[in-house]
Amino acid sequence: MNDCANITLAVGAKPVMARALPEVAETAAAADSLLLNLGTLQESTVQSMHAAAAAAVRKGIPVVLDPVGAGGTAWRTETALALVRTYPFAAIRGNMSEIISLAEGKWGINAGVDNGSDRIMTASLAEKLSMTLHTVIAVTGKVDTISDGDRVVQVHNGNPLLPYITGTGCMTTALIASYAAVADPFTAALSGVLTMGIAGEIAGRNCGTAGPGTLRSVLADEIYNLTEERIYAYGKVVIINE
Repeated sequence: MNDCANITLAVGAKPVMARALPEVAETAAAADSLLLNLGTLQESTVQSMHAAAAAAVRKGIPVVLDPVGAGGTAWRTETALALVRTYPFAAIRGNMSEIISLAEGKWGINAGVDNGSDRIMTASLAEKLSMTLHTVIAVTGKVDTISDGDRVVQVHNGNPLLPYITGTGCMTTALIASYAAVADPFTAALSGVLTMGIAGEIAGRNCGTAGPGTLRSVLADEIYNLTEERIYAYGKVVIINE
């Protein structure tokens, strides 16, 4: 949670990490975007998520979902499915297993390794789920895929050490939610994924042979220091369908 807050601050947004049921609806209604993260899931936080989402939807505030662990247990999967079936989300970001669990509506899913055929399958999955749920889908992995049902793009930035840092996926979703406050959902999702990928790439180069601990310590710095010029210089976006 602390890392997500710091990443949000690094791009100029102002995070409020509200969880208590008595305040979440009021907090969400006053925000420019809302992020629901299933990371530290409890019965009380599920109630809070529904209250916050309902308040945001009533006000026309974009809601972003990170279905952490969906597909891993029945309860997490059912919680994520209940949310996507109840509220219109601006964007949903997850790894392959989490997104497959939402698409197939079941748990016990373990996605395979990333390869060329998987990237084609991921593009198709993201596009179909986006059309089904009427939301932008971002599937992150070695290659990241974003679709709004019509457009499909893949981002080839990143760092092989990022999976060894807990919470980088959650941080990416926090970036998407930050951008969703000021941009359309597709642009927000692409920008969030690009920000994390490029920053991770630059941080890795600056860290040399150091490990994930060092990379984590400089990741927020690189995000803070990202410029439009750097994004154009380092961004590796492949358009699959436009």
